[in-house]
Amino acid sequence: MTIQDCLKSQYHAALTMLLDAMDACPPALWTDASYVNPFWHVAYHTLFYTDFYLEPSETTFVPWPHHRQGHNRFASHPEAAASVVPYTAAELRAYLAHVQQKVDTAVDRLDLTAPESGFPWYRMSKLEHQLVNVRHLAHHVGQLAERVRQTSNHGVRWVRGEREIERSA
Repeated sequence: MTIQDCLKSQYHAALTMLLDAMDACPPALWTDASYVNPFWHVAYHTLFYTDFYLEPSETTFVPWPHHRQGHNRFASHPEAAASVVPYTAAELRAYLAHVQQKVDTAVDRLDLTAPESGFPWYRMSKLEHQLVNVRHLAHHVGQLAERVRQTSNHGVRWVRGEREIERSA
């Protein structure tokens, strides 16, 4: 198994867990304003940056056709959060499917031996940057899974890797 195969497997596993969290999210939690960044916003932020950092550089990124300017960034306070229009669960499921379809081709296209990430604010190799991207994805999946558990007492299943996804499909 190559490093590309490992990265693809972990991207797919984490995205499957994000989908599980989204599917388990009670409707009231999706836009719950008691969080500065509601569930939908954390899910969108996570998908946007996973998509963005699968690119060789910022100049090659083409935003999802339904991207809304500034929605990828978290609000710093509740008043700022009120100015963003929530995505529906169906819209974010569609975006997640878009990212899932992109993973294999995108990872295969990356030069994982490159000493630079392709993003000047990340001073690291391309391989390390991909590990950071998977870690960012997993961080927010855990955050959303915990919100679901606290609200509905429903857990999100742990997915070890892509082979496990294929067996359960």
